[in-house]
Amino acid sequence: MKKTLYLMRHGQTLFNERKKIQGFCDAPLTKLGIKQAEIAGSYFKEHNIEFDKAYSSTSERASDTLELVTKTAYTRLKGLKEWNFGTFEGESEDLNPALPYGDFFAAFGGEREKDFQKRIVETIASIMSQEEHEVILVVSHGAACAQFARYWEDTSKLGKISGLKNGCILKFEYEKSIFSLVNFINHDFENGTHMEAAESPNN
Repeated sequence: MKKTLYLMRHGQTLFNERKKIQGFCDAPLTKLGIKQAEIAGSYFKEHNIEFDKAYSSTSERASDTLELVTKTAYTRLKGLKEWNFGTFEGESEDLNPALPYGDFFAAFGGEREKDFQKRIVETIASIMSQEEHEVILVVSHGAACAQFARYWEDTSKLGKISGLKNGCILKFEYEKSIFSLVNFINHDFENGTHMEAAESPNN
């Protein structure tokens, strides 16, 4: 049976606004972040999308976002948390190394990139393999969404994606333990509209 996963990034936080490194540490949503979550939520309402289950990272920026998107009861999972950046948490983004980060943060008490990606992939796969999980919302983080999409890049109907802005939504189809990215939604927060990058029907 084909299932659907909507993987979403949380709204803007105070640390996003202040350009602070934010992984395991947390910061509250800004007024803009609240607006972003509400506009992202409107996408689901406009398309009459209802969720069987919903999940969020244990970070409040993710759970607060989810509560603005849907009234569906949800479960918080540590496996959906952002990359652990070790002693770089809360520091200026100017201190980040050049991409890709690889194992850089592991030397400072953080996670290796492959360990982080494995955690995210296994957590989401565990969610989607459960019964009565046909349409699922997961609210997580920027690097978490990017690492999940990168892991499943070979099966993506959209190819490689970039620009995972606050409040963005990645739609995956899940069948026979395989995830395929079929839509990527960002938003125009000034006008309250949505920009989709769905697979062309001619592909």
